[in-house]
Amino acid sequence: MIKVGIVEDNKTLREGFETLLNRTPGFQCVCTCATVAEALRKIPKAMPDVVLMDIQLPDSTGVECTAKINELLPAVHIVIVTVYEDSERIFQALRAGACGYLLKRAQPEKIIAAIREAQEGGVPMTPEIARKVIGQFRGQVTAAAQLENLSHREREVLEFVMHGLGNKAIADRLGVTVAAVKWHLQHIYEKLHVHSRIEAALKFRQGQGPEN
Repeated sequence: MIKVGIVEDNKTLREGFETLLNRTPGFQCVCTCATVAEALRKIPKAMPDVVLMDIQLPDSTGVECTAKINELLPAVHIVIVTVYEDSERIFQALRAGACGYLLKRAQPEKIIAAIREAQEGGVPMTPEIARKVIGQFRGQVTAAAQLENLSHREREVLEFVMHGLGNKAIADRLGVTVAAVKWHLQHIYEKLHVHSRIEAALKFRQGQGPEN
């Protein structure tokens, strides 16, 4: 029997998930929660194997709730079930400790299959989400390879750019001329295949990977 907890503020969806689980052989809904506070109170007592987690909750976010549950109960598998499919939210959830990410429009049988997969140690994702994760990973690999081409001084300049410093401030920090900073920036743009400070900063962030 796979015990499942639900964290979802939409009453209709919450009750729908609960009914689906309790009517499916081998599954049992052991708790339902509408807020993060309720989840942190109920889930440690119910001890589910898997938690279905919404992202947008009244008192906080599902990402924050996932991180807190992961700290309290590291053996619990948390699967995000949400309407949001932008890459940043996906990686925030995965960094927080979620093992899977589904869209709410997924068919009931897909949700059941995802719960079973999570319980077995898998990483359930709808095809749309999997493509985004793969695309983001490929982008990180490419960006990381380009960052390897930067010299130590160029990386220093780029890190200051990341923190919003202008050319003169960077020059003062490094003890070089403004012209030298501009020269380094030009080489950075060429090596990263970008045309502006913002693009360079974004490429740097991407190349550092999701943990940053």
